[in-house]
Amino acid sequence: MVGTANNGRMRHAFSVVNGEQEGGLNSAPPSNAGSEYGGFEFTREDVYALLCERMKYKNKFNYKERCENMMDYIKRLRLCIKWFQELEGSYLFEQEKLQNALDFAESRCAEMDLIVKNKEEELNLIIVELRKSLASLQEKLSKEESEKLAAMDSLAREKEARLTVEKSQASLSEELGKIQGELQNANQRITSVSDMYKLLQEYNSSLQLYNSKLQTDLDTAHENVKRGEKEKAAIVENLSTLGGQYMSLQDQFNSCKASVNDAAKQKDALVKEVASVRAELQQVREDRDQLQLQVQTLTAEVVNCEELVIKSNELKERCVSQSNQLKTLQDQLDAAQNKLRVSDLSAFEAKTEFEEQKKLICELQNRLEDAELKIVEGETLRKKLHNTILELKGNIRVFCRVRPLLPEDSPGADGKDVSYPTTTEALGRGIDLTQNGQKYSFTFDKVFMPDSTQEDVFVEISQLVQSALDGYKVCIFAYGQTGSGKTYTMMGKPGNLEQKGLIPRSLEQIFQTRQSLQSQGWKYEMQVSMLEIYNETIRDLLSTKDSSRTEYGSNGKQYTIKHDANGNTHVSDLTVVDVCSSREVSFLLDQASHSRSVGKTQMNEQSSRSHFVFTLRISGVNENTEQQVQGVLNLIDLAGSERLSKSGSTGDRLRETQAINKSLSSLSDVIFSLAKKEDHVPFRNSKLTYLLQPCLGGDSKTLMFVNISPDHSSLGESLCSLRFASRVNACEIGIPRRQANMRSFDSRLSLG
Repeated sequence: MVGTANNGRMRHAFSVVNGEQEGGLNSAPPSNAGSEYGGFEFTREDVYALLCERMKYKNKFNYKERCENMMDYIKRLRLCIKWFQELEGSYLFEQEKLQNALDFAESRCAEMDLIVKNKEEELNLIIVELRKSLASLQEKLSKEESEKLAAMDSLAREKEARLTVEKSQASLSEELGKIQGELQNANQRITSVSDMYKLLQEYNSSLQLYNSKLQTDLDTAHENVKRGEKEKAAIVENLSTLGGQYMSLQDQFNSCKASVNDAAKQKDALVKEVASVRAELQQVREDRDQLQLQVQTLTAEVVNCEELVIKSNELKERCVSQSNQLKTLQDQLDAAQNKLRVSDLSAFEAKTEFEEQKKLICELQNRLEDAELKIVEGETLRKKLHNTILELKGNIRVFCRVRPLLPEDSPGADGKDVSYPTTTEALGRGIDLTQNGQKYSFTFDKVFMPDSTQEDVFVEISQLVQSALDGYKVCIFAYGQTGSGKTYTMMGKPGNLEQKGLIPRSLEQIFQTRQSLQSQGWKYEMQVSMLEIYNETIRDLLSTKDSSRTEYGSNGKQYTIKHDANGNTHVSDLTVVDVCSSREVSFLLDQASHSRSVGKTQMNEQSSRSHFVFTLRISGVNENTEQQVQGVLNLIDLAGSERLSKSGSTGDRLRETQAINKSLSSLSDVIFSLAKKEDHVPFRNSKLTYLLQPCLGGDSKTLMFVNISPDHSSLGESLCSLRFASRVNACEIGIPRRQANMRSFDSRLSLG
């Protein structure tokens, strides 16, 4: 089974960022390839360089360049923060994995302790019995020795009857030989018992060593958890550092605003300085006019008074110097005016850029709000279109899956009896079966060939599973002969992430989608129940009480099936568990799998001897729109049909086979009645059909997986399964109804 359905390349995990190399954390969940930022990855050096980066500018007054650099820097910081968030998600995943391993190790340790105690009790009983046997033999030996002494005394007293005494002595000698032989046998038995006791002591010591090894593994797991917590603390500290860096960037932006205000203040100061310079210039001009008047007066006086020539020359020199000063002041005035124009232009450009950046920010915020609104509307439209497509495809859809050939299949099997047409119309939907030279063709909604992976199968049903969150009743069940791969399709192989089945993958998608819908105001509550139908008897697989089997199931309860007016199915006294995560449901699935009835036949080593029904009830409320939805997800693993001539069932297996075939025959009768649109449909003929009545004849979205084996010896059963699936595919039931705007659930689960 494969992991998450997200596509994307792998990134380094926590150990790479912290400069460590740990084998258990060498990869993280893949990034979203279709996200806003695309694929990305960071190392510790990249993060450090990003935090220590200082912005450089060609021109400190070019605010546009500074804003662009700042936006780019903020974008990279967001990338780094998103990367750290995904690393934290991978840490939670690894922590969950380690916790599962810890629980498994603890359960294994408890089982080993129980086995050791049982072995010790058995050994103590054997030793007690051997001691009793030894005491009886010793008593018998002492008795025989006393009889021998009595015979010897009688021989001494009766010397006259020597012949009679000799005969008696011979007989006593024979009895003594027998007794000695028995004594020797007893000694041998005592020796063998002692050897056995030593072997058991050695076995006990090996069990203790294994127990200590398990304890060591447990301590190692605890250390890994602690190390993970330290890494989480380091990541939180890094996130706080990034927050501080973001605040410093905000301060820089505020300083830019302050610099713009300072430029405006400098402009005002320059305006005031220009005004003062102009006043001084006016004063100089007035002085110049006065001096010119004085020069005219002196010139008139020079004609009359030659004595004043020297004074006139001095006044001329003074006038020339003042003219030079006037030119200098004029140059300063021109320079100040040029500087003022440049300052006005720079301030105007800065103000223009600031206004543009402000408009751009407002525009981006509006676009972000529009995008979020479009996302919500798009999700609503997607749900509506998806449900419309499923209704157009038919309410009962049928997928066919062919399992690969196995080593234990009949010798010479090559899988050529099953073929797949390659025409455009039948590609991926058609399957041909050849038996005794005759070819039978079938067409379904989807056909999975033997090389199809568990992920390929789940991708086709993922949108149907999503409908349960949208408020629809969904039912998916697997049908086929024993050994055709039904349980593998639904449950997968335990402990192998790549081969997880539809049930665990569906639960992972449900909880992931629930998390993503929280941003839209949705809150969901979920409940789980699991049962099996064994020999037409309902058994509660989640019951915490004594699981002893009786005529009416576990604990002597007689479970009854009831349908209400809304088409919901209730099972009385069934255990219902509230769940909040896929990990909790996985634990319940493990508990149910250990309680489920399985048996060995000639066709399958681990044959399911009962019909397994997993039910997830979903209640959702949107806090923004006050909308309520109720959905039900039923995932069913039917027991396999089999022929007694091939399975070789006897005793309990025979009774189980008869009950299974009877219930599947009732299912066939129901399908035939639905296909013919008869007025009466015999749902009550078996517990299975009565339980599935809302899925087969109501308003539920139903999908059937027909599993077949390509083995040549199974062609007959495969042909029967494909014919039955074709009839199912031809059935028409009611239109699915979305359960919305209704009051909240009651506390009891139903099968929908």
